[in-house]
Amino acid sequence: MSDGAINVARLKKDSETFEVVIHPELALQFRKSQSPPINDVVVYPKVFSDARKGMLASETRMRAVFGTSDALEVATHIVTKGDVNLTAEYKHQLQEQKTRRVIELIHRSGVDPKTKLPHPITRIEAAMKEAKAHIDAFRPAEMQVQDVLKMLRPILPIKFVVKEIEVSLPAAAAAKAYPVVKQFGKLLHESWNNDGSWRGVLEVPGGMEQDLYDRLNKIAHGEVSAKVLRTIE
Repeated sequence: MSDGAINVARLKKDSETFEVVIHPELALQFRKSQSPPINDVVVYPKVFSDARKGMLASETRMRAVFGTSDALEVATHIVTKGDVNLTAEYKHQLQEQKTRRVIELIHRSGVDPKTKLPHPITRIEAAMKEAKAHIDAFRPAEMQVQDVLKMLRPILPIKFVVKEIEVSLPAAAAAKAYPVVKQFGKLLHESWNNDGSWRGVLEVPGGMEQDLYDRLNKIAHGEVSAKVLRTIE
């Protein structure tokens, strides 16, 4: 394979290098949650000393370094603790996806203060280019909207409809769902109950309301309770 043609996870131990070829999106997910299974994350169930040259790592050295020569066990160490090296093509693709998502969120939640109508997507795109707004390929789009809006407002008059939403999370899902809640808006107040459940009120851009419900219910298997307390224009 030519240089840069594959995505790899790489772990260096002293002077030795161990690599596995990965599906990049799955590898990034695995680093956060240990799912999906490692055999789905790696393209080949092999450990390399140089994946681009097809040079396999020594099983003897794997046993010495990792305590095992099982390729999938070693791959778990590499993906979890090593560096994920992505191709320029994949990084560009990921950034394009995040950019489109940010534009979509602004289009759905923001309106022209004069007309009370959403700005066309093409107008938002043009304003982002003029403002030289940079989108981070590895940061959730929802967390970047407010930063982009600060750059757009001098160029594009825009007003966001904001909703105050009370959310209750069951104990079984609260710890996992809590970081998602913080991605979507500003927490006004919150409380953890003795049974491990959580309740809070947050400000969310109006167009992101349904996305918030969808994300939380996926984690909590439909056990989330939420209601809009008020809408601020």
